[in-house]
Parts: sequence; C-alpha cells; structure tokens
Amino acid sequence: MSLRQRLDTDMKAAMKSGDTVTRDTLRMILGGLKKLDVDLGREVNDDDVTQTLFTAAKTRQQSIDEFSKAGREDLAAKERAELEVVRRYLPKQLNEDETRSLVQKLIGELALTSKKDVGRLMKEAMARHKGAVDGKLVQKLAGELLP
Repeated sequence: MSLRQRLDTDMKAAMKSGDTVTRDTLRMILGGLKKLDVDLGREVNDDDVTQTLFTAAKTRQQSIDEFSKAGREDLAAKERAELEVVRRYLPKQLNEDETRSLVQKLIGELALTSKKDVGRLMKEAMARHKGAVDGKLVQKLAGELLP
C-alpha cells in the first residue's frame, strides 16, 4: 500500500469514527496532493507525499510558535493536534545524540577539515538520511564539530 493510499484509508476510518482532527488534517494533505498531481502533470509518488508531509509539519510548527507568541493557546493547541496527525506518517527522526554520531562519522568518512566543508557535509547527510535528520540540527552540530 502506498503512503497516499494509507492516508486515504486512514481519512475514511477517521470519518467513520468521528475523529474530526485526523479527518480534517488528512483532507488538507490529500487536497494538496491532488493539486500537486495537476501541477506536476503526473500522479505523485511516495517521495512527493513525504515531502508534502514534511512541509505540512514545518508549517504547523511555525504556526504553533507564532500562536504561542501571540498568546493564542487555543489556536496553538489545534495546530499541535494536527502536527501529531502529520507526524504519524513521517519517517522516524533521529534524536540529537544519534545525529551527532552521524555527523562525526561523516566528518571522518569525507575527511572534512574546516567549517568551509559544512555545505558538503550537509549535502551528504541530507542525501543519505533523507527525512530522518533535521537539517538545522545537522548544521548546528557541524559548526560545533568542525574546527
């Protein structure tokens, strides 16, 4: 079963069970995927779906931050609930210790010697571990670990 089919099946199950948060969140994502189908001129694949989910998660995280700053906890709570739904379908993210280990390994493997090599490290880390690492964290750790 493709990721898109899983989203569709889960949305239908949420409709039957009355889970409005899951239903509405998945409807938005599936609507975005249909638009992407038209924009690309083809049906999206699992990589496209995953990228859409990452974008949805990032957008919701930014909204949570903004609503919290503005003192709108009611809206922030709604966004948090939607973010949890989106995260169910994303690959497991590496924690900070696992990411640090990965960055150290890549520094040795690629024989990187200075902060000038951060771009090369980022490119390699994101290519090898697409979706499993947070780019901001990799960049922060690379800055700390490279002389």
